[in-house]
Amino acid sequence: MPEAKDARTAKPAARVIKKYPNRRLYDTGTSTYITLDEVRQLVMAHEDFVVRDAKTGEDLTRSILLQIILEEEAGGAPILTEAVLANIIRFYGHAMQGFMGAYLEKNIQAFTELQAKLTEQAKNLTPEMWTQFMSLQSPMLTGMMGNYVEQSQKALAQMQKQTEQMLGAFGLKR
Repeated sequence: MPEAKDARTAKPAARVIKKYPNRRLYDTGTSTYITLDEVRQLVMAHEDFVVRDAKTGEDLTRSILLQIILEEEAGGAPILTEAVLANIIRFYGHAMQGFMGAYLEKNIQAFTELQAKLTEQAKNLTPEMWTQFMSLQSPMLTGMMGNYVEQSQKALAQMQKQTEQMLGAFGLKR
């Protein structure tokens, strides 16, 4: 089956999954019904996809991703504590809501890059070397974590600057 291309960007078009009223998901790329776990596998494989309501064409991708997160969180080893979830809820409707999303996105991206570097570095390590590598004395680990912390601080500083500009526009200064 030939791969569809987006003429403007020359990259493969996103796979379309249709969601029917009976809650079934239909993968138009494979012409089969798929499960939520199979959608999770697409995410894990970094495949581009969009979930659309079969009747209206409305984009339901976010709600499906949130449903996957909900299932993962209920599965035993949650990432998001009650305190984190409560704080995220508190940002909805708050002036800082848009900044919070960008901040979380930048931090998760930086953490993902850190994880990729650690994985690459760890490929050829013996168990003994791995123990030494993971000790906080490891300059490489300290350097990588330093880069992550630095990126996080830059994102926070940028958020603070944007907030001050926004407040300044409303005549409110610190």
